[in-house]
Amino acid sequence: MKLNPVCHCEHVAHQARDAAIAPARLPNDIVQGRLPRPLLDAQHARNDKRIWATILLLLLLALPAAAHVIDADLSKLSRTQIFWTYIQLGFTHIIPLGFDHILFIISLYILEPRLRPVLFQATAFTVAHSITLGLAMYGIIKPPGSVVEPIIALSILFVAIENIVTTKLSPWRLAIVFGFGLIHGMGFASALTGLGLPHKDYFGSLISFNVGVELGQVTIIMLCWLLIGRWAADRPWYRARVVIPVSVVIGLVAAYWTVDRLMA
Repeated sequence: MKLNPVCHCEHVAHQARDAAIAPARLPNDIVQGRLPRPLLDAQHARNDKRIWATILLLLLLALPAAAHVIDADLSKLSRTQIFWTYIQLGFTHIIPLGFDHILFIISLYILEPRLRPVLFQATAFTVAHSITLGLAMYGIIKPPGSVVEPIIALSILFVAIENIVTTKLSPWRLAIVFGFGLIHGMGFASALTGLGLPHKDYFGSLISFNVGVELGQVTIIMLCWLLIGRWAADRPWYRARVVIPVSVVIGLVAAYWTVDRLMA
């Protein structure tokens, strides 16, 4: 069968015209709004470096104040120096000294190891402990340490057990965390009362201490995300190999603390 030369030429011309005006064919990942794997890995690596750098900078807060001790005469410090001093003291109350608070934050994180849910819980916790910390420091409430400390240990035990018996985050978890935050704020107040607050900037130093506590909590959350949530959260074995054993260990420690503090 012979092709008509005229038709064949027109067909070739149409193909050339279509090729000239057609947009360049893009990779399917880009068409669907996803970056190619190498670019995605590079972006994740840059994000991880930024997060690690942020964590290292936050951990530097703990170096000048390794314990709850104020060496300087507060009356001779400027407001800026007082602000920085109490941020450091609040941070070190969590890292490295607040082992019970660290375990509480880890317990909140591991059940639903995504940043958004745990940040909601951390926000509720922060609002709650800010309320009772302020009330206690201004003498409006005077909670006895012999009652507060065992309840703090029980709150850690409760969250650890909840992680074991449930498979997903419940809507009422925020209310529970808020209630426990009220108790933990009284514990923070006990530590801050031992340190004392400068009379010339009482409110400012109280806020600074609270900011330091929050920075410590955020550091724990980011470390958990980088070490666990970043790569293991979606694995089928995550609950069996991470949530359950970690919660059991935390629960046993919290149970020991509860008994020990009740008998103290």
